[in-house]
Amino acid sequence: MWFFRGKGPSGFSSSSTAEEVTQGIDATGLTAIVTGASSGIGTETARVLALRGAHVVMAVRNVAAGKDVREAIVKQIPTAKVDTMEMDLTSLSSVRKFASDFNSSGLPLNILINNAGVMATPFLLSKDKIELQFATNHAGHFLLTDLLLDTMKKTARKSSKQGRIVNVSSEAHRFPYPEGIRFDKINDQAGYRSYLAYGQSKLANILHANELARRLKEQGADITANSLHPGVIATNLFRYNSAINGLVNVLGRVLLKNVQQGAATTCYLALHPQVKGVTGKYFADSNLSKTTPRGQDVEMGKKLWDFTMDLTK
Repeated sequence: MWFFRGKGPSGFSSSSTAEEVTQGIDATGLTAIVTGASSGIGTETARVLALRGAHVVMAVRNVAAGKDVREAIVKQIPTAKVDTMEMDLTSLSSVRKFASDFNSSGLPLNILINNAGVMATPFLLSKDKIELQFATNHAGHFLLTDLLLDTMKKTARKSSKQGRIVNVSSEAHRFPYPEGIRFDKINDQAGYRSYLAYGQSKLANILHANELARRLKEQGADITANSLHPGVIATNLFRYNSAINGLVNVLGRVLLKNVQQGAATTCYLALHPQVKGVTGKYFADSNLSKTTPRGQDVEMGKKLWDFTMDLTK
């Protein structure tokens, strides 16, 4: 079990599950994309959204694993509408192809959940020669969001239902490099520290959501953008550190959230009426939370936006 804190203002706590925070919510008629839906909290997010009636498109790198997850969801929920589409966030051309295929499918898009991620990898470059954690956790999602925005705006206008963009960040955003985002050293192998690079990418998730929220508000678009910390969860995110992975396997059931609890805040932000109109905020345990001052740095958010636009051209 998890060492739980009491309920917050939302009525939910760190022990709340994704099913509990969406109890009684009807998502019929909504379409959601969930990245990284073939494992961990991505799978549970997809399952619970489908359970509530949403049409879920699972954006996955491993198509075979994605199809297995889809079959498992449909077996449990025969009425579930779930599709699997291939997308590799480490490849900008793969992200472009996914977005192009989705946009030309004619499907609406109400909810975009930027969930996929890697953690504390050794120094590696993506297919586009971008440091892997920054590429996967931030740049790929930034490009995906940008390419899907027009479809989301059209959907919000036609359906009169507010669109929602959810970035899965982490409390690790508190521990980036000293300068926060290393704009001039993104690919610096000599100064690379795997956990600081992870913190940098998670800080980028928050800054992206905040700047996106500001821009959408400025444009008068009926779409919100928020970020969240899912909790420390026993998933394969720790696979690149054998010592920590071993500890997780031994202590996970006692000290960490399970996947059902880990997906709760994501599902809360995707569906709950309590957060209608709330944008540019950071959540944890299905409640409003606080970032570091860096996580609220508007100028750094603007700089990151321009930097990533150039990076993903």
